Amino acid sequence: MPVFHAADFDAHEQVCFFTDADAGLHAIIAIHWSGPGLAGGGIRMWPYDDEQKAITDALRLSRAMTYKFALADIPIGGGKTVIIGDARTAKTPALLRALGRAVDSLGGRYICGPDVGTTPEDMIHVGETTDHVRGRPGESGDTSPATGYGVFQALRAAVRHRLGRQDLAGLKVAVQGAGAVGSALCRHLHEAGAEILIADVDSAAVARAEADFGAVAVTPEAILAVEADVLAPCALGAVLNDQSIPEIRAAVVCGGANNQLAEDRHGDALAGRGILYVPDYVANAGGAINASAEGPDYDAERAWQRVGRIYDTCERVFARAEADGIAASRAADRLAAEIVGRG
Repeated sequence: MPVFHAADFDAHEQVCFFTDADAGLHAIIAIHWSGPGLAGGGIRMWPYDDEQKAITDALRLSRAMTYKFALADIPIGGGKTVIIGDARTAKTPALLRALGRAVDSLGGRYICGPDVGTTPEDMIHVGETTDHVRGRPGESGDTSPATGYGVFQALRAAVRHRLGRQDLAGLKVAVQGAGAVGSALCRHLHEAGAEILIADVDSAAVARAEADFGAVAVTPEAILAVEADVLAPCALGAVLNDQSIPEIRAAVVCGGANNQLAEDRHGDALAGRGILYVPDYVANAGGAINASAEGPDYDAERAWQRVGRIYDTCERVFARAEADGIAASRAADRLAAEIVGRG
């Protein structure tokens, strides 16, 4: 299992492996860059079918957090926790407390919060053994509303840039994933008058989107290739790959999922087809922006105003892509690397 020579290793400062046999914990904490002294990133719990995939996720997600914070003008670096296990069956208070001890052993260099497979309520148990946790109920809490709002602002910017439209009325948006972020995005799209196509493996979630937003159901197998103006991946990663990209019929790809590109070169492939791809860590930064404002002086309105500036960040990325003659994904990487002094 390579780490230093892994394709996604990017001079990461620290990659730690933690186990607790009694609690059933098998976790990886990756710190890509600690910025001015600390890194932040969520706790993802997923039943990886092999350990190399878990390492790859930790490396890719932690780097994306560095870039996400950089472009959002948040002065911290990026990290990520990956727990190997099924959150539906293996997640227990004991496991979360063990994870808290692992985080605490890093001495405040890394601050964690909820992500896929973990919730604000879970952070209560993590917080029983470390102070280096955010996102508990009563704090910034659930990140999905802010994330969905940020994706909506990114989508607006991309539609204006690629399609020359200021409004979304009648725009056809194919949303892959009707979970918390996908649903938050759909709410904003519905209020803006967009037509929504929805797909999810959870039929109940699809039914809710149909009832709440007038969405039209599409099978999960067909959603990536459906005829639409915008494709919004809001489920799992690596959906933009050699198989899917030739089939995409949308002019814009902008969603909330992490690691949408199977490999960096797939951003070039999208650009080669004339498809404007909004880098995922730009579009989905809203939750991180909101959580970073957490503290005794937290002001929800001010935090959401900062989330709204994702629109402006997208315009910077698009302008850099055109100036350098490169894909938007490469432009975002360059901008972020320059900000953190690693370019």
